[in-house]
Amino acid sequence: MVRTREFDMDAAVDAAIGVFWRKGYAATSIQDLVEATGVGRGSLYAAFGSKAGLHEAALIRYAERSAAEAGARLERAAPPREVLRDLLVSMVEATVLDPERRGCLITNTATERLPHDRVAARVVGDALDGNATSIAAVLRRARERGELPPGADVTAMADLLVTTIQGLRVQGKAGADRRRLLAVVDLVLSGLFVKD
Repeated sequence: MVRTREFDMDAAVDAAIGVFWRKGYAATSIQDLVEATGVGRGSLYAAFGSKAGLHEAALIRYAERSAAEAGARLERAAPPREVLRDLLVSMVEATVLDPERRGCLITNTATERLPHDRVAARVVGDALDGNATSIAAVLRRARERGELPPGADVTAMADLLVTTIQGLRVQGKAGADRRRLLAVVDLVLSGLFVKD
């Protein structure tokens, strides 16, 4: 008879996100994960294979949620500059309103685990590429509306905005205040868009 799993995998992954996000991969012990999830060590290993396996599941879940939230912002029927500013401001707010200043789990993983962890590199790379693709679609719309120069390289611009987002999260994690971060947002956007 096959033994059924006696815990909620989704709840365990959600709890693991919180631990990895707060402590980082290296500083998180299996015991930390046992305590956070309420799942025994043996059951965690049986379900995820290792701490790295649980980290991968947590990172993928975090990336999917982040992409869904960003996608909802980027798909709004508003002027492209407003849509992009809203996305960037949401990143600032997520950072400065977090009392722990955890930053972004994707960014934190990139700085801690890459380039040596190939699995994390794939998840991080996919997340950043997905963000760039979604942002590029908004920039193409802006170019079609004449809000960007006709020959604007929307791929490079999207990469610049993804890089800006990651930088905002790092600066915010390091303690930069809202005013400083919003000044960066406005400066970057003013450099991209055609003046009114």
